[in-house]
Amino acid sequence: MRPHITLHTASDFQSMRCAGSLAARTLDFITPHVTIGCNTGDLDRLCEEYIRAHDAIPAPLHYRGFPKATCISVNHVVCHGIPNDAKILHEGDIANIDVTVILDGWHGDSSRMYWVGDKVSVAAERLTRITHESLLAGIEAVRPGNTTGDIGAAIQRHAEKGGAQVVRDFCGHGIGRSFHEAPNILHYGKAGEGLELRCGMIFTIEPMINQGKAQVKVLPDGWTAVTRDRKLSAQFEHTLGVVDGGCEVFTLSPRGWHNPPYAV
Repeated sequence: MRPHITLHTASDFQSMRCAGSLAARTLDFITPHVTIGCNTGDLDRLCEEYIRAHDAIPAPLHYRGFPKATCISVNHVVCHGIPNDAKILHEGDIANIDVTVILDGWHGDSSRMYWVGDKVSVAAERLTRITHESLLAGIEAVRPGNTTGDIGAAIQRHAEKGGAQVVRDFCGHGIGRSFHEAPNILHYGKAGEGLELRCGMIFTIEPMINQGKAQVKVLPDGWTAVTRDRKLSAQFEHTLGVVDGGCEVFTLSPRGWHNPPYAV
């Protein structure tokens, strides 16, 4: 049975532009605060304060029991890292900050990688670059008549060409008035398979790419996913809508801070 997929209106797209813009501006706002010696609990509080100051609320907070306003995943943490005051960022760390805002009932969802300090390893820099390029490859495959499999195949091809591996345990998702809905967007697969893309569909693409093997495990807190081999992981995420001839990305950085290093 095929899942119900909402085909959104022009008015819906305008609402998603506003929500997506706020998510992107939140990530811009937090950028200069990601520094050596800061802790992820403070970064989470700053993001929440910014979101609420702009008449929105953070969607992750209390969602299915998640305790914080953002997900902050450092080094070998793949996703859903829980911010806390004890987690201090050090020179050379890499971190993903994932924010979702609810603005006037609409969800804007985006994440970005951040480098801590000036001495990120060559391996970390390479993984970050490959992951961002993999996201862009997936976005390039979004157009009416293509399939969800085309997106996954493009991401997988680019990641594996660079010697990295795509995490299979998590996927992108439909989004709008709900945080998570159909369709699921796998970040691997075969071209031509999956659901056909149609104008009005809105979803996230959020590949998690591992330096080592693709396997992950979830820690006893029930949320934090880490690489089984303890090697680095990276992720970027955008929310977008399918339009004639391609797609519209709702969560682009107004400052042009798409991938590190950021010119703060």
